[in-house]
Amino acid sequence: MLLKQIDKAVAYIKGQIDFVPEVGIVLGSGLGDVADHIEVCGVVEYADIPDFPKSTVAGHKGRFIFGILSGKRVVAMQGRLHYYEGWTPQQVVLPVRVMARLGITTLFVSNASGGLNPSFHTGDIMIITDHINLIPNPLIGPNEEQLGPRFPAMSEPYSRRLIALADEVAAQEGIQLQHGCYVGTTGPSFETNAECRYFATIGADVVGMSTTPEVIAARHMGVEVFGVSVVTNMIISDEVVDHGTVVSEGKKTGEKVAHLVEEIFKHF
Repeated sequence: MLLKQIDKAVAYIKGQIDFVPEVGIVLGSGLGDVADHIEVCGVVEYADIPDFPKSTVAGHKGRFIFGILSGKRVVAMQGRLHYYEGWTPQQVVLPVRVMARLGITTLFVSNASGGLNPSFHTGDIMIITDHINLIPNPLIGPNEEQLGPRFPAMSEPYSRRLIALADEVAAQEGIQLQHGCYVGTTGPSFETNAECRYFATIGADVVGMSTTPEVIAARHMGVEVFGVSVVTNMIISDEVVDHGTVVSEGKKTGEKVAHLVEEIFKHF
């Protein structure tokens, strides 16, 4: 059933555009500036793909953008799917699986997050070095051997090679980076103070409501992953956070993230 759904989506997309991407990009809340740097060859709306979930979150347009970025053939998800929207974990990662079947071997994921590490600040760019997944695992259920193994290793969910490259590029471009662990939660409510203390205690530096299922699915299919998180707010007891703040703060840092991604693409 899963394979049929993936193949149906892939067949439709191939019927719309003759393009084999090598890199996939997932654009998080407020980080659409990366898409503005793509030399667009074609666009496919999620709503037009048969039996494909539609993004319902403000700031997520819900479409695939195909084109060239720094000489690389890319497909960008302008709008991701979230577990809190009511989609199953398998539906949440369907776009990533489709991109992998279209040909990508590398996935760049981005997100907006709340800062837990007291040394971080609003507007910081954090390279994700590891994660803690508190969202139901998208691999639960029968395993499709054509997609990947029953028990995929997750000792290196984020490519050390690409992290090292990002550090090198950031140093050359004068971009300051943080490094840390992202914890993915179900949402959609923002975190309580007690939850934030708990997340920090178990090793998280930032918290968000996405990304980890996508990374699990990508690694299941053998796709190399690089992740970046923009700290859109620091989580403190007297600060009230809303989605509008997350989007606006993400946009403020979006151009810097776009430049970093462009430069990384030139070197790998």
